[in-house]
Amino acid sequence: MSTDTDGPENGRMVKIDARVPASVLEEIDEEYERRGYASRSEAIRDALRDWLNPSVTLSEETIDALETSREQRERGETRSLDDVAEKYDVDLDE
Repeated sequence: MSTDTDGPENGRMVKIDARVPASVLEEIDEEYERRGYASRSEAIRDALRDWLNPSVTLSEETIDALETSREQRERGETRSLDDVAEKYDVDLDE
């Protein structure tokens, strides 16, 4: 590893060596500019950030449940937590 110049986000940048199959490197080189990256390194850093902090992906089951819930709300078949607590005399602060 070697230290490079200061990076824009987390300060000091550190250079690492990684071996990848030639076919993977060819794909990276074909894609990074098309996706708007200034360099191969920038694209790989972004991919590593996504790997460390993956975005949340909802399952089909969860998406279906959310859709059902939305439809029930639109039909007036749901009540707010406050309304239910008031109806059953429940103190939500306990």
